[in-house]
Order: sequence, then structure tokens, then C-alpha cells
Amino acid sequence: MQDNQVQIFDTTLRDGEQVPGCKLDTTQKLIIAERLDLLGVNVIEAGFPVSSPGDFLSVTEISKIVKNATVCGLTRAVENDIKVAAEALKYAKLPRIHTGIGTSDSHIQFKFNSTRDKVIERAVKAVSYAKSFVEDVEFYAEDAGRTDNAYLAKVCEAVIKAGATVLNIPDTTGYCLPEEYGAKIKYLRENVKGIENVTLSCHCHNDLGLATANSIAGVVNGARQIECTINGIGERAGNTALEEVVMVLKQHPYLNLETSINTKLLYDTSILVRESMGMPVQPNKAIVGANAFAHSSGIHQDGVIKNRETYEIMDPEDVGVTESAIVLTARSGRAALAYRAKKVGYELTKVQLDLAYTAFLTMADTQKEVLDKDIHVLMKEVNKTSKIAMA
Repeated sequence: MQDNQVQIFDTTLRDGEQVPGCKLDTTQKLIIAERLDLLGVNVIEAGFPVSSPGDFLSVTEISKIVKNATVCGLTRAVENDIKVAAEALKYAKLPRIHTGIGTSDSHIQFKFNSTRDKVIERAVKAVSYAKSFVEDVEFYAEDAGRTDNAYLAKVCEAVIKAGATVLNIPDTTGYCLPEEYGAKIKYLRENVKGIENVTLSCHCHNDLGLATANSIAGVVNGARQIECTINGIGERAGNTALEEVVMVLKQHPYLNLETSINTKLLYDTSILVRESMGMPVQPNKAIVGANAFAHSSGIHQDGVIKNRETYEIMDPEDVGVTESAIVLTARSGRAALAYRAKKVGYELTKVQLDLAYTAFLTMADTQKEVLDKDIHVLMKEVNKTSKIAMA
């Protein structure tokens, strides 16, 4: 792997599906998995095989159809989990077992009633056992965001010796600030023996709205895999949104970090996931929300009509959106009305535009949005006093 290549690990079908009400059947999972493979993700976390017969079946079937990506199955640091995951992944061209254990004092004390030393023993045993089935073993240090850095480094060093190829450093609770998370990745890069032989991975949750910022801070400080989901779905407030981190890296080329994602498929993939899961996307969601490339303010509309780059830092076509939307509301100006009128067939003179705009404002004050059908009504009124040429 090139040093500037960031691997995209998609966990829509595992972490994303844990959202209440977002259950998918095997057929739906296969359709999404094929789309993720086409999208260009490097790793598809297909599920948690031991959790249910249905999840085992889904991971097995996904393993059969994925052509390019690594297919990954999640486990706890439990021997049977790992054995079942290996069985589910046996058809995968590129199988990966993702195993791990909580490493924060909170998890060690309250989840496991254990000690730091015993947790390291369990981690090493799990990685060693997974390694007996597959070459590619990812270890997750759950709640790494709240784990003491020196102890976390000790855990990482132990699992590297046991054969881990990827180290997942999750901000499981979405607690970290970007500076803290970036510093944690940097600390591990500088203090773990053998770290140069493995891939550091970011798995950030969005409880404080910082998942994307933390993931970017992670890769800037040396991580080379981001774990994320389409539309940012996931436990509680969600995971890092795939479309956001991919476009952040694309729009900031000076970072010299690249992904293999075909960004023109982002919007359609977003629609596929939201419709399959019945999980709507908020209109103001970055990149794929309905309003991400929509403009209703007259000042913004005038600028965008003259030159898109005045208010858009991305070309909508780069993410699979056909064009920017000029939405007519009471906040819109003459330029927007003339633009939309021309779109539906009317070439207005200045006098006609002034007449139309006065009638438009009256209409716009009584409804949320003026649609194309409303423009035709407006033009009929204006045409009574001034002959309008068709564009």
C-alpha cells in the first residue's frame, strides 16, 4: 500500500445495521455489498457472524460475491466467535477477522471485572487464534479513546507480536477532541515497537459531532484506514460518514492523502442505503443531504448563477448529483427567478422580470417554495400585460 493511500473500511452492514429499526435481510445486504464493492471501498465489514444464523448466512453469501474488497467479520475475544467468523468467511477472496476487547479502565473494571494484564492476555490469545485461520487479522481496542496511552501502546505491541495486521483505535463513545485523538495516533506511531509493519485504523463515533474531524486528525497523524458508514449511520449518534471523509480528503489535495472511492457513486449509494434501511437523511446532511447543493438565499443564488464556485466548494457532479438546485422562496432574488423561468421556457426582459418578481414575492410569502408549475401561473399573469418570449 502506498503511504498516501487511506483504506476505506465500510461497516454499514455491521455497525450501521445495529441502529434500531435498520434491520436488513440477506438479499438487501447482498445488494448493498455489491454496491460498496463497486464504490471502491477497500474493506466491507459484512457482519458479526456469531450473533445470529441470519448474520452468519449474510457474511457467508457476501463473501461469495465480493470481487475486489476484503470481507471482514467481527468477533469478540472469544474462541467460538472467532471460529464461527472463520467459517463464515471461508469463501472470501480476501478474508479478515476483526477481533478485540475493551481496553479502558471503565471497560476492564465494569464489563470484564478483570485487570489490565489479563486483558492483554485475552487480546493476545484472540489474535493468535484468529491468525490460525486467516492471515489478515484486525484488532480493536474498544474504548481506546478513553484508554491511557501508555497502556494502549502496551496492548498494541502485544497484539502486533501475536500477528495483528491492522490496529483499530476506536473512539467508541465519541468522547475525544480532534487534537486528542490525533495525538493518540501520533503517540502510538512513536512508541509502539513494530507499528511500522501494521495499519493504524480510525473508528470514530459521532456523539459530540466530531467523528469526521477525529478521523481526519487520525490520518493526518499517521493512521491509514478509516472505518465509516454510508450516511454516517450507526450506534447512538452514528459513525464517521464515509462520504464526508472521502470528500474532505479529495477537496484538500495538499494533505496528499487519497482513497480508491469512485465519488460519483456516493449520492446513489446514499439513496440505496437510506431506502433499504428506512433511515432518512436530514436535508442539511453534508455531501448527500437534499439541501447540500441547494440555494434559496437571493445573495447566494446570484453568486452561484454567475459562478458556481462563489458558494460551492464541490462540483455536485463529483458526488453524483446532477446539478445545483436554485430553490425559489421569499428570500430569492430576481436573478434566481429569471434563471428558473428560463429553465422552464421563458425568456424575460427586464420589464417583464420586474412585473413577474412583484407577483412572485406575493406568491412566495404565502407558500414555502415556488415550484415550476407556479412559475407557469406567474407567467400567464405577466403575459396579460407584456408578451413573453419563449426561451
